[in-house]
Amino acid sequence: MNDLKFTTAGNYMNSKIDDFIYQSGLIAAGCWDKFDDYDKKAIEKFGKLIVKECLDNMKNCDGDLDFAIWKTKKDFEINI
Repeated sequence: MNDLKFTTAGNYMNSKIDDFIYQSGLIAAGCWDKFDDYDKKAIEKFGKLIVKECLDNMKNCDGDLDFAIWKTKKDFEINI
């Protein structure tokens, strides 16, 4: 992976985390830069663990995407 793509992916992740934190009501929009490194790493780890859980559900669904979606929604109590 070249550095540009890696950096771009990291910036995208940071902007998504900033957006999700704002949507959740934890902070005002654009406050990501006000977190210290410890907080940023903890929040990024939290987001990555959620994504990993979703990917594990897809990986373990034996090709049944509807089941993976159902399980992920159930695991995270999503009602959409």
